Order: sequence, then C-alpha cells, then structure tokens
Amino acid sequence: MGFRLTAVQFARHRPLGGTVRNLSDGRVELVLEGDPAEIRGLLVDIQRHFEGFIHDVTHSTENPVGLAPPVRIVY
Repeated sequence: MGFRLTAVQFARHRPLGGTVRNLSDGRVELVLEGDPAEIRGLLVDIQRHFEGFIHDVTHSTENPVGLAPPVRIVY
C-alpha cells in the first residue's frame, strides 16, 4: 500500500481532517487539522510504517482552514 492510502487508513480512527496528495516534484504533501497530540500520533505511526523510505520531513504550522474529517486523498 502506498503512502497516501496508508496515511488515510491510519487517520481513519483519529478525529482529524486533512488531505494527502502527490506533488509534481515527487514529494507527498500531508495537511492535517485537529488536536496536536492526535496529529503527532498519526505522524509517528506513518514514520514507523515507512521507516527507511521517508528521506526528509518538513513540518509547518498554519492557521486552520476548517478541514473536516476524514483525511482524504486529493489529486
């Protein structure tokens, strides 16, 4: 299972909204809104699952825009 589908599956039992998509340069963007502890937990789960495959992670914090659950794949 690829990154996007795995992220959606791992997020399905967490009260998080957001999106995950492939970028044109080969990176993947995961945008999440919700409780910071839930976000951290999801990111830990994803990083453990893809250990050895994730080469770089960039985090940023922005004002929420109202993304309602669930986390969805966008194209």
